[in-house]
Amino acid sequence: MLEWLQTTHYSEWVRESWGWAFALTIHAFGNATVVGLMFIMGMRLFGFFKTIPYTSLNKLFPFIWVAVLFQFFSGFTLFMSKPPRYVRDGVFDIKFSLVIIGLVLLVYFQKMLKSDAAAWQAEGKVTSKGVRLAAVACIVWAFVIVMGRLTAYLGSLYIA
Repeated sequence: MLEWLQTTHYSEWVRESWGWAFALTIHAFGNATVVGLMFIMGMRLFGFFKTIPYTSLNKLFPFIWVAVLFQFFSGFTLFMSKPPRYVRDGVFDIKFSLVIIGLVLLVYFQKMLKSDAAAWQAEGKVTSKGVRLAAVACIVWAFVIVMGRLTAYLGSLYIA
């Protein structure tokens, strides 16, 4: 099945035209948006950017979710270039697992902000639970970036 996927017109378009460059560019912008905004929110919960109200952080989630959609489609396009190679790549498996964990944390983080941000704003501080969640989410998303880069670099060691 993976060999068949690699021979589809879509896979050939990705490998033999501007498909790869286009998908990689979209993926890079998606990474920057998701991880960048996640880090901005995390930094705010850690006590930085005090001029940003906790309650306004919820306004960033639509941008993050749109970027996640772009990540999904561009990631699928990149995967289609060499499906057998990616399936055999342990670093890719770790990255993909971290993405799933990151998305679960993102949903939980969004729910927590929605329910607790007003109280944090009124008290002038974030609960330790909020700080821990932000720290874990930032670490997971940072490692998604690292594993993504290692997938690209170490993937050249595999013969597809």
